[in-house]
Amino acid sequence: VQLQASGGGLVQPGGSLRLSCEVSGFTLDSLGVGWFRQAAGKEREGVSCISRSDGNTYSTGSVKGRFTISRDNAKNTVYLQMNNLKPEDTAVYYCATDFSRSFCVTSYYPKYWGQGTLVTVSS
Repeated sequence: VQLQASGGGLVQPGGSLRLSCEVSGFTLDSLGVGWFRQAAGKEREGVSCISRSDGNTYSTGSVKGRFTISRDNAKNTVYLQMNNLKPEDTAVYYCATDFSRSFCVTSYYPKYWGQGTLVTVSS
């Protein structure tokens, strides 16, 4: 499984960005896919996830109502639409995936990771 993340950049507070994660090697219906982020000097944290086991989406509290995760099975791509961005959203964003049905619905750590894409929110 390979993942290619893109879409990061510099945006002003209150602005929007859409990150893309193109998955190759397997179709999305066999995978859970999530977005994580790591800010400078901080631990990596989960942001949003689409579960393989129930198809539901999950997001951490700080991004609820602002970030939306979605997928396009035809393009085998998962998106993270980020609105009303804040300086504290500045981080390197990673997409990750796994075949396990535990991924997204538990604290299970995914096996496959893409390279990061930097999101900087600053005026």
